[in-house]
Amino acid sequence: MNREMLVTSLRKDLEPWDIIVIGGGATGLGAALEAVTRGYRTLLLEQVDFAKSTSSKSTKLVHGGVRYLAQGDVSLVREASVERGLLAANAPHLVRNLAFVIPTFNFWENLKYTIGLKMYDWLAGRLSLGKSVHISKSETVERLSTLKQDKLAGGVLYHDGQFDDSRLAINLAQSISDNGGTVLNYMRVTSLKKDEQGKITGLTVKDTLNGEDEIYLNTRAVINATGVFADDVLEMDNPAAPKSIAASQGVHLVLDSDFLPGHNALMIPSTSDGRVLFVVPWHNKVVMGTTDTPVNHISLEPRALEEEIAFILRTAGQYLSRPPQRSDVRSVWAGLRPLAAAKAEGHKTKEISRSHKIIVSNSALVTIIGGKWTTYRRMAEDVVDKVEEVQRWKETTTNTPHLKIHGAAENVNWEDPWYFYGSDVLHLHQMVARQPDLQEELSREYHIIKAQVVWAVREEMARNIEDFLARRTRLLFLDAKEALRIAPAVARIMAEELHKDEHWVATQISSFAEEANGYLLK
Repeated sequence: MNREMLVTSLRKDLEPWDIIVIGGGATGLGAALEAVTRGYRTLLLEQVDFAKSTSSKSTKLVHGGVRYLAQGDVSLVREASVERGLLAANAPHLVRNLAFVIPTFNFWENLKYTIGLKMYDWLAGRLSLGKSVHISKSETVERLSTLKQDKLAGGVLYHDGQFDDSRLAINLAQSISDNGGTVLNYMRVTSLKKDEQGKITGLTVKDTLNGEDEIYLNTRAVINATGVFADDVLEMDNPAAPKSIAASQGVHLVLDSDFLPGHNALMIPSTSDGRVLFVVPWHNKVVMGTTDTPVNHISLEPRALEEEIAFILRTAGQYLSRPPQRSDVRSVWAGLRPLAAAKAEGHKTKEISRSHKIIVSNSALVTIIGGKWTTYRRMAEDVVDKVEEVQRWKETTTNTPHLKIHGAAENVNWEDPWYFYGSDVLHLHQMVARQPDLQEELSREYHIIKAQVVWAVREEMARNIEDFLARRTRLLFLDAKEALRIAPAVARIMAEELHKDEHWVATQISSFAEEANGYLLK
């Protein structure tokens, strides 16, 4: 994972890659891991940082999708429930079993949600995380102590998974590297090269960190796994390509844990916009979301709209005994869902399928769109199968259903603030033992020390302070003010590791401040 060495070797590498994957989010990382573990010489290129866009901005749930069941999409729920079970087994240091409670207010709600969630259990089969049950009013209040009790009849308890999305992305990048593949962030694909028959034979990339000349790479196949940016690559391949993406924005707010103490999540099954709303404990905070707002403009850092923020606060306030206010929000973020565009006009985005779709261009470019984190592995399996079919290669079988992800560790202590490092935590402790000065505390409340910054640079390909504060740790997502406070210290530690000057430090602090301000509610 030494980026500088990898870029140097890439410049000299004339041997064709079997598969180049464009995109370092959930889908691209999954596809690259699938390809390399089948024996293909694999390279993954990400234009910014791994999981910078949609893949770091989820609701942090590994779930079958209760709302898809309500929409009648049984096959998607079944697939997601199976994949949820596999991911819990393959990344036990990141995925935990979480109890969810749906509060009910009359007999019919009790019946409806109990029956619906029994169906949810049944679809998961032996990979179920636990049985759903109807619970009394007193147990509902015991589990959700801050829930309003007015007219409360009881609740329905069910189980789903919770995870840390960008930490899983980093571990997948490390897994690709562990298995002999190459991953690079901050490498932007600038053009596709084709032979006389119009088939892709290579591409050019630019290292956006040092702005040097373009690098030409030979390849036998290209997978476009760029999520909401899939149309950019499709247009690079064919300027007349029709739009494939219908983007939808989802917003989340983060509050202190006293709004929902304990380890049970609240699921509000019906809101004014027709979605469900989750209030979920995560990293000793509470995440509330999400929204579903169709958007036309696609960007790397979408911003929450005032009406989305008001909707979440208002909806949560109808259920919590202490209604959250704007002043209680520690961080707000928005992510874009890459939904496969519906053929017919007039569909609301929540009705457009979250199942994935594979497009094969005349140039043999294979594009995968749609899907969600929970099904990333299955999407990867399908897209590599499609590449083999398109290229007329010999069929191979997947090796990922039971492949342990980098860092996998059993018997996780979820109270340990460093639990998300998994088996790598041992190496961090060894680093601190060798260099005691790395114990210097940067944030006492969030247990962040100097060693984590050094580790992120050396072992996790972090190359700017946002990489560290947003995705190697989750501080920007948990407490934007605290992230801004420690940003200068992080910049100086990274500058020392990366041999950067004071100008770099100043530029980093300034650009991070501009971005972090978008996570603060004014």
